[in-house]
Amino acid sequence: MSSTPRFLQGAHPFTGAGLEKPVAVEGLPSYSVPDGVRAQPVYLRAGNSCDELISVVLLRDGVAMRWFPVGARDAVHVALRIVEDVEAPATLELRVAAPEGVSGTVVLDFGLVEV
Repeated sequence: MSSTPRFLQGAHPFTGAGLEKPVAVEGLPSYSVPDGVRAQPVYLRAGNSCDELISVVLLRDGVAMRWFPVGARDAVHVALRIVEDVEAPATLELRVAAPEGVSGTVVLDFGLVEV
């Protein structure tokens, strides 16, 4: 079985709208699963520059799929291999949930494979 790695990554500024209101992260592209392919999330790494707890939220077609808390001025690495397959058609994106008005930079590295 062949696989193709895909990544959503970079350092992105954010301003929180509340811990229960994930906001789009400026400049971070989304990923659409191509027809005839399954995508398997492999890992998420994230770093948080601000002094407050934030969460990185993985959405599938606009619905929250997973929440990953990232401590104040901290980082997280979560292995996701074989948690679940994402079948086409589906779009994955990352958002940030942070306390209202809190701003900072989140460093994201989300890896998945197409199989």
